[in-house]
Amino acid sequence: MKLRKLKAHLAFAAIRASMLVIVGSACLILGYLLINGFRVISWSFITEDPRQGMTAGGVFPAIFGTVYLMFLTLLIALPIGIASAIYFSEYVGGRSSGIAVVMRSATSMLAGVPSIVYGLLGLGLFVLLMRFGFSLLSAALTLSFLTLPVIIVASEEALHSVPLSYREAALALGATKWQAIRHAVIPYAIPGIMTACILALSRAAGETAPILLTGVAYYLPRLPMSVFDQFMALPFHIFALTTQSVNPIKTRPIQLGTVLVLMMLVLGMNLVAIVVRAQYRRRIRH
Repeated sequence: MKLRKLKAHLAFAAIRASMLVIVGSACLILGYLLINGFRVISWSFITEDPRQGMTAGGVFPAIFGTVYLMFLTLLIALPIGIASAIYFSEYVGGRSSGIAVVMRSATSMLAGVPSIVYGLLGLGLFVLLMRFGFSLLSAALTLSFLTLPVIIVASEEALHSVPLSYREAALALGATKWQAIRHAVIPYAIPGIMTACILALSRAAGETAPILLTGVAYYLPRLPMSVFDQFMALPFHIFALTTQSVNPIKTRPIQLGTVLVLMMLVLGMNLVAIVVRAQYRRRIRH
């Protein structure tokens, strides 16, 4: 009995220590960014164009390009990902047929592919073969491929969490399989699907390699007018300031301020999705 209690205490201590390491690391990084990057955050920094070789001015084109890119990515990836998750969850189910195993294995493999490989795929497929050029559309399609596994897996888990009785009740009332999915399953899985949206945003917003090869520009102090234009983005802006600046010490505060803006932007988009999810979940319960 004493040995079992000792093992339990050791296990809980290890879990607490892991939690403290993770939370402490996150607080350390955030604190460093706040202390060193917050001093350059101002209204002009957020709303102005970069100047003097990006050693002065603001990051508004990069903010606009990042938001535009995330919107296009979700617009493309979310419907495809949700449709794939519905197919896997409701039509394939637990089948062990060859095609089902291949599709599930392919989805799992896509989740582990390095982002630079997606960048090369986007360069060869969208930029060169389909002739979309270096553009927002090429970058958004590439990021859509990158985020699809995340959306599919998270949405499938959300669909699996809906009780089987909901489906059976709809079918017992004479609904077709699709009507049961449409009216009895999907509405109750939307909070989980919103979680998939959050995870996809978090994955795509910080990627640099895919957009580097498909459409992002180093210095472009104007906004993209169409999806076929090049654009600036915060992740690449940070990369450029860090590795290609003629005076990295002078631009260090701008680098940290841009990182802080990117984190605030991602947290803001995630917060909006979390609020929408909470409201929808509350509406379902009532």
